[in-house]
Amino acid sequence: MASRLYVHRNHDGTANASPESDTEEEPKLPLSQFYPYIRCALCCGFLIDATTITECLHTFCKRCIVKHFFSSNKCPTCSIVVHQTQPLYNIRPDRQLQDIVYKMVPFLEDFEREKMCNFYKERGLPVPKPVVLSPQAPVVWRRQKKESFPPSVFTIPPELNVSLLLEFVGAEEGICGFKPLERRYVCVSGEATIRHLELFIRRKMELSPMCQVDVVCGDHLLDHYQSLKDIQNSAGKDALQDGLLVLHFGLVLPTQS
Repeated sequence: MASRLYVHRNHDGTANASPESDTEEEPKLPLSQFYPYIRCALCCGFLIDATTITECLHTFCKRCIVKHFFSSNKCPTCSIVVHQTQPLYNIRPDRQLQDIVYKMVPFLEDFEREKMCNFYKERGLPVPKPVVLSPQAPVVWRRQKKESFPPSVFTIPPELNVSLLLEFVGAEEGICGFKPLERRYVCVSGEATIRHLELFIRRKMELSPMCQVDVVCGDHLLDHYQSLKDIQNSAGKDALQDGLLVLHFGLVLPTQS
């Protein structure tokens, strides 16, 4: 229903309008109406360290969803497969939603902070200080001399110390529908393993979970646990091409026992 307007005449002859009641308060909604948005579906409590699954955008407490993924790789709400082998790769913190929860539920943030402090004190550990985000300083653009620019814009970080050339050798009959690998040249950490490389190939080629990836260096079939640094050191110059470690990979169907 539309509210009435009252017209007031000013001393100078002009008029202005005002609502029927300036003191009328906005309607207040019970907190329970917001429970579906600020409560965790696993523990039924208010969200703490809100963490969202990137595949379906459902949000849970960080502790709850991490514990859930120890026994299942599916979303607890919609049952979508989050990741075939490493579902923790596809979760992200939702700080904005967590801030909303703390503002809507009085004393919740202080209560959680007190619990965390007691946890560390009981174990004789230093209490971590809260992270304070400093305000960003305004960006000031200044002219720079040409000599001040670095010699190379594309500087590779030192931790990415292994350069790979990935050669696709083909797929067994019955494997189809995969995408071609567009990035054959990759810089990675030497601590990465063949398992990490397999996950990279699976994601980029959108492989079926029934498809197996075999990676070969020279004449040796590589195991998942082998690190790229160890492979490069053991293979020697024979496996290098222009400074790149050459790895061949193929798609096969798993052997049925």
